[in-house]
Amino acid sequence: MFESAEIGHEIGKKVYKQRESVLREALLGLQYQLLKSAQFPVIILVNGVDGAGKGETVNLFNEWMDPRHIRTEALAEAPEERYGLPAMWRFWQVLPAKGHIGILFSSWYSEPIVARVMGHEKNARFTQRLESIREFERMLVAEGALLVKFWFHLSKAAARQRFKALESDPRNAWRVTPQDWQRFKHYDEFVKVSEHALRKTNTGEAPWLVIDGSDPAYRALTAGQYLLDALGQRLAGQPAIAPVAPPVPPLAIDQRTLLGSFDYKRALPLKTYQRRLLDLQGRLNLLMRNPAMRNRSLVLVFEGMDAAGKGSTIRRVTQALDARQYRVIPIAAPSEEERAQPYLWRFWRHLPHHGHAALFDRSWYGRVLVERVEGFCSESDWMRAFDEINAFEEQLVDSGAVVVKFWMAITMDEQLRRFNERKATPHKNFKITEDDWRNRDKWPQYERAIADMIDRTSTELAPWHVVASDDKMFSRIEVLTTLCESLEQALGLASAKNKR
Repeated sequence: MFESAEIGHEIGKKVYKQRESVLREALLGLQYQLLKSAQFPVIILVNGVDGAGKGETVNLFNEWMDPRHIRTEALAEAPEERYGLPAMWRFWQVLPAKGHIGILFSSWYSEPIVARVMGHEKNARFTQRLESIREFERMLVAEGALLVKFWFHLSKAAARQRFKALESDPRNAWRVTPQDWQRFKHYDEFVKVSEHALRKTNTGEAPWLVIDGSDPAYRALTAGQYLLDALGQRLAGQPAIAPVAPPVPPLAIDQRTLLGSFDYKRALPLKTYQRRLLDLQGRLNLLMRNPAMRNRSLVLVFEGMDAAGKGSTIRRVTQALDARQYRVIPIAAPSEEERAQPYLWRFWRHLPHHGHAALFDRSWYGRVLVERVEGFCSESDWMRAFDEINAFEEQLVDSGAVVVKFWMAITMDEQLRRFNERKATPHKNFKITEDDWRNRDKWPQYERAIADMIDRTSTELAPWHVVASDDKMFSRIEVLTTLCESLEQALGLASAKNKR
């Protein structure tokens, strides 16, 4: 892949000036067209050999276009490792909104490549990380992003010459660090690993452009023209990829649903409930304060039909926790800011550090539930969301999170009783809305969506726990018991005796 980039190119100053003037005018015009339309974000990845002109190209893009609408990020450090967050967390934080351009200088490729070159990771782990990157980029493009990937290359002799030329110039000597020379010693291995990475991630929806960095004029014009063409095509209405809608999952042959198979008559006497509640809350408190939690975090997901008792159950969980250890994140309709980003962006923002917990009152499963049933997204969107959610939760677990997911299930009769109770009780009126009644009319559609969701996203790493919740006291004890057992298993502790 790199051989064609080592041919060498030279462009005269006069030709460069003429072409640069036309190019920057066209780029600026398209940038403002992008900003006005706010149809999609542009994400530019800048990677390559040290000394090949990555920094100069980034500076030129900011000079040729309006830098007020460009977010340039040099992501050299990995703070997520210190806090126990997933490896992709820092990249989600800097994604540009629709209508804007983001330049990632040293992107999600840099750390995996360097780790493999320096021998910190084996090839199997490297291959796994490349596959995760492919999935991430596939998701970005499917969400509408224009992904432009540049790799700037230099031959070994040209890289050495470039370093020496910079060092000999007092104005630019600072650009060459001891780390640059140390990495140069691994040039051959770096090129080998990088070429493997580029071949594995050179996809139809997110191809690489390898540019010879030996001639600044050629480098600049080639990168600028490629960006111009890519942006122009998208603004002209050509999609990054043509979405293909996969088939809708079929119903069971006997027409039975998952939620219809549970026993909703189970209940607890008040005294038993009160005794077990205190015992379980104490058990949970001790687990969250266990030294082993310093290297773990807790992500709780609460989903369920309207009036299923999510809020009251969350309160019983938080009563056992130190207020400094947790956050409750209620998920409602996305804001304008959130709609300008990929779907999962707003959930990445709230991930807990090690030693902390995040309790999601509704979650990322909205895409395969309410958005699916209400038609707020396309069929291809919610169908691909199953794999994206599984990959997201896998990253959470890999970073040390204990992910526990609850579906609070109730019958239609019990929901109607609770709706009427809320309507008749002044201090509960706020809990019942027109949307709740409308959603109730679509119970069969929701029931099917729930069954598909549980079937496709109940994994070994993050299984679903369905709790029959017609009796609130029973369901609260069920949730707390399951939560304690999940934490004990994850922390390698002997499970306390289950007192049911």
